[in-house]
This record gives sequence, structure tokens and C-alpha cells, in this order.
Amino acid sequence: MDLFEYQARDMFEAHGVPVLQGLVATTPEEARAAAEKIGGVTVVKAQVKVGGRGKAGGVKVVKSPDEAFEAASAILGMDIKGHTVEKVMIAQGASIAQEYYFSVLLDRANRSYLAMCSVEGGVEIEQLAVEKPEALARVEVDPLIGIDEAAASEIVAAANFPAEIGEKVVPVLQKLFDVYRDEDATLVEVNPLVLTEQGDIIALDGKVTLDDNAEFRHENRQALAEAAGGLDPLEVKAKENDLNYVKLDGSVGIIGNGAGLVMSTLDVVAGAGEKHGGQKPANFLDIGGGASAEVMAAGLDVILGDEQVKSVFVNVFGGITACDAVANGIVGALTTLGDTATKPLVVRIDGNNVDEGRRILAEYNHPLVTVVPTMDEAADKAAELAAAE
Repeated sequence: MDLFEYQARDMFEAHGVPVLQGLVATTPEEARAAAEKIGGVTVVKAQVKVGGRGKAGGVKVVKSPDEAFEAASAILGMDIKGHTVEKVMIAQGASIAQEYYFSVLLDRANRSYLAMCSVEGGVEIEQLAVEKPEALARVEVDPLIGIDEAAASEIVAAANFPAEIGEKVVPVLQKLFDVYRDEDATLVEVNPLVLTEQGDIIALDGKVTLDDNAEFRHENRQALAEAAGGLDPLEVKAKENDLNYVKLDGSVGIIGNGAGLVMSTLDVVAGAGEKHGGQKPANFLDIGGGASAEVMAAGLDVILGDEQVKSVFVNVFGGITACDAVANGIVGALTTLGDTATKPLVVRIDGNNVDEGRRILAEYNHPLVTVVPTMDEAADKAAELAAAE
């Protein structure tokens, strides 16, 4: 779960990370009141989970409560890269002398943690990594130790901080790791981490991604999710049915059994889609190796409920999950949905009980269902049908 900036700020403050005052507003009137309470120069910042707010006009420096009202009026309701601004944060202004960058994240490839740090903050880190890779220090963090004083000192040295500044940054990095560890995060990022003209180190903008698998350890997760706009309804439905589901931005719904097969299916559909107007996968949905007919039906119900989906590709290799169970799941789902099911399904099943599965689908003879023998042919057909919708 990704947090809004104001949620990350509050989390930082709770762990002793130095931050500036910030209040949330959902109306221009609330923005005016927040600016009046904070006093002085403030910044009205759009709360969206996407970068590029400043370039889009979603960040404005204001000098009075009335200016905060006007800025919030302009920003609230704004569309920034497909995200509608429903909240703004009124943040205390700062006199910035230098901007830095810091993040700690889960390094899945190396099964470890990775800290990244630079004395050149305030820009998109992807841009810095490409244009000036030497300016971005990458330091592996031992998960058993974390970022203690020694590790933090190693990070600031690798990033080439001046000694007197590095001494101030070290304790801040330690506290930021406390956030990462104690909140079960997979990413904690600060860009920029600033040195003020008064000589203080402040986390001026924060990004936090929490590990949903650790939700059971934190009583505040549901409240955070609700404040963050809640989960996508389809993700909620998938979660209720214990389905491994990730929503993407394409038009071909994907259902498979086993993460490896589903990942391969995404690649094959993306390749086939290039021949049919650039169709792409709409989701990742793994019904698991031992899925029953009921689970298959639940997965299909989730996919067919996605307005982006124009066609569905069911790709199952029967092992523990027998192909007749998959076929019965498809029949059950379509029977239950009735006339509300309007999207074509391309089904490729193979393996355990494949003949019986194909017989069930042939006997059902639903006009929306096309059974295709191979994975490549099925992907091509699914992309073709999506393009035709």
C-alpha cells in the first residue's frame, strides 16, 4: 500500500524523523484555516500518489491564508496523470540551503535491503540514475543489523556528504530506517531531504510503501487504507476470496494457475497485443495450484467486473487444479452472471483431465467462450477480441 505524502509525514514524525508542520485540507476553506494556524509562508501540495505534481501545477507557495484558499481552489479537483486531487497538504515553508536524496528499499534480486543516497536531491531519481549514476550511492543494508550509526556513516560517506553535514544526516537516516523496519515497509524515500539555512536537516517530502503481507501486525493499517482512498473494489473482492490479484492498465483480463504461468501469460499477451493495436494485460490473477471450481468462478467474477477489460484469457495447465474443475468454474460463473456477462472469454486448458474439461465447455456451448488449444494462439485471439470491442 502506497501512502499519501501527508501520511508519510505523520509516520515520520511519530518515529522522530525531523519534519515540518503539515495539515490536510479537502476544501479551500480548510486550506485557509490550516495556513492561518501554521502561519507565515506555506506550501499547498496536491496529495496524489504520482510524481510530477510541481510541473502539473499541483504545488504552490503562498504567503497568506487567502492565497492558500485560492491555491487550494485551483488544485483540488485537478487531474494529475490520471489522479484526481481530493486532498491538499498545507505545509510549513522552509528556507532551503541544500537538497539531498535518501531511500531504503527491499532489494528483491539480492534478497536484502538497499540504501540509496545522493547530495543531489530534488530531481527525479530515475533521471539522476541515468544521467549521473556516479552521483547516486548504493549501499547494501544487512537486514539483521539495519541502519545503525556505523551503517549510516557508511552511507553518507559513499554519497560524499561534507563531514559537518554528514554528522547531522547520520541520525536522521537511522530514524528513517526505524520507520522502514517498524512499519514493515518495502520503501521509505525522502526527496528532498534538505539542509535549511538555519542548519537543520528536514525530511521535506516523503514516500512510503507498506508491505500488505504484514498487515496483521499493525492495527492502523485499515485506517491508513481508508484515509488513502481505500483499496480498489476489485482488489477488495479478490482479497476476500484469497486471490492473488494485481490490477494493471490494459484491456485483456488474465486468469491462470501458478505465478510463473501467469507471468508468462502477461508476456505472451503483451507480445500478441502489439499486432492488435497495442492491447495489453489488464491484470495479474493467479487462482493457485489447487484452485477449485468455486475459486475459478470467483476469479472470473473479479475480472469481468473490471470496466477496462475487453476480453478475458483463461490459461490453465491442469496439475493439482484439474481442467474439469476449471471448466465447471467457468460454467458456474457465466451461469451466475447471466446477461451481465458480455465479454468474450478465450480458454486454453491443458494437462490433468483436459479432455473432460474441453467436453464440458463444448457441451455448454456458450457464445462468449472460445476454446483454443495453444497458449500463443489463445493470446493472439484474446488480443484480437479486445481490439474489436
